[in-house]
Amino acid sequence: MTYRIIADAAMVVHFAFLAYLVVGGFVAWRWRRTIWVHAAVAAWGVISIVTGVECPLTVLEDWARHQAGLRGLPPSGFIDNYIEGVIYPEEYTNLARLGVAVLVLFSYVGYVLRRQ
Repeated sequence: MTYRIIADAAMVVHFAFLAYLVVGGFVAWRWRRTIWVHAAVAAWGVISIVTGVECPLTVLEDWARHQAGLRGLPPSGFIDNYIEGVIYPEEYTNLARLGVAVLVLFSYVGYVLRRQ
């Protein structure tokens, strides 16, 4: 039971992390100091896409699922399991990534303009 809770908690934190990746720049419009947290989150997002490095939350969830006797995540990882094909079709992955990048850039431009 404990491992199942760990797996589910890792999944929830992962979704929250991805949501913050998308909207965190806008959050910084109100709470300016959070821009540094968002910059780190955005950098991690870029690094994981460019290099293919596996997210520690994915590793944690997969490990906990195996420990609980559940089916683990597929080798393609968290996003392929929970998001691609569920929220958007798999063939639109690059378009979804571009959309997120545009939102983040727009939020940063707005952040700079609001600071003036």
